[in-house]
Amino acid sequence: MPPDILCSTLATPILEESTDLDERLATPWKVIVLNDPVNLMNYVVMVFRKVFGYNDTKATKHMMEVHELGKSVLWVGEREQAENYAYQLQRWRLQTILEKDD
Repeated sequence: MPPDILCSTLATPILEESTDLDERLATPWKVIVLNDPVNLMNYVVMVFRKVFGYNDTKATKHMMEVHELGKSVLWVGEREQAENYAYQLQRWRLQTILEKDD
């Protein structure tokens, strides 16, 4: 080996980062609509149909859950999509929250 080239016998360290970020991102999230005294039932059905593409029967079922039970879980899945749905529902003036699905 030529004298002007230095050679190291030290091994390159391997860095391992241990985070639970992937697990937190993979945790399913629930999109929940809460009951409110303002919106009419047919309006809520229309919003569920537009935002989620639900048929009339499914949208009405969720609207009745909101009306009778005070809330309904409309969708469960990845956090980014859940946030998107929550944003859309809030733009339609529906009270919406997100919860981790345990």
